[in-house]
Amino acid sequence: MVTIREALKDGAAALARSGIDGARLDSRLLLGHALGRPVWPHEEGIVAEDVLARFRSLIGRRLDREPVSKIVGRRGFWTLDLEVTADTLDPRPDSEALIEAALEAFGDRAPPRRVLDLGTGTGCLLLAVLSEFPDAIGVGIERSRAAAEVAYRNAAATGLAERVEIRCQDWSTGDFDGGFDLVLSNPPYIAEGEIAGLDREVRAYDPVGALAAGRDGLDAYRSLAPVLRRALTPDGFAVLELGVGQADAVASIMMQAGSAEPFLVESGRKTDLGGIVRALVLKWNYTRSTAP
Repeated sequence: MVTIREALKDGAAALARSGIDGARLDSRLLLGHALGRPVWPHEEGIVAEDVLARFRSLIGRRLDREPVSKIVGRRGFWTLDLEVTADTLDPRPDSEALIEAALEAFGDRAPPRRVLDLGTGTGCLLLAVLSEFPDAIGVGIERSRAAAEVAYRNAAATGLAERVEIRCQDWSTGDFDGGFDLVLSNPPYIAEGEIAGLDREVRAYDPVGALAAGRDGLDAYRSLAPVLRRALTPDGFAVLELGVGQADAVASIMMQAGSAEPFLVESGRKTDLGGIVRALVLKWNYTRSTAP
């Protein structure tokens, strides 16, 4: 017979031997998933044989570098608990910098009324922002039908479905009527030649379409620039996630879009907890001769 404490110890040891960081926490989360309840490190209760077999199978999947979030089908983001699947990008703490940037952008002004999320995936950005701006409504654009269905389920599970519309389409085909006060996007931003060098947790278990963005990793930003022109209100902000070292290149793309006189100008940048510039904040260029 194997106790919970022994099972946790054995699972953590196997993960640690394989070089997986956070082995103890991963073991605890996976045993909790097998049991269907939270577990504590020093529990002495006996693990049933069928549960132990299920737990060991889960440990095997983690040894193959499948992320815990994809194994258990859940991921915490901001203040939300969200469903994740093989069809969605795994929400990461780095992306929370976009939520912080959005809150700061509207810190001294009226909150946004309409929010647009381009490439919504799980809906993590859109739903987190709507949870902070309770009078806002939002639209999420997602070209993958399977991912769009996950976003809708997350909207329902977080109690936000009545304030959210999920559209399954490519953002380049959207008619956005210039009516959004806040536009968010975590677009693909990895150069195609770099995909093979990513950690297995990413390259094997996140959808490639949510990662790869052409030879230089900037194709998605080039396609986003004219969409922002159609979507933003004159008083609105766009907040875009960035790859490492991409801030200057993306700012240049956004400020050169449309004409020699920029439609957008940079309003700020936000770093993640690792000190990497992760979010670019853009606003309407009021010096344009065509600005209202």
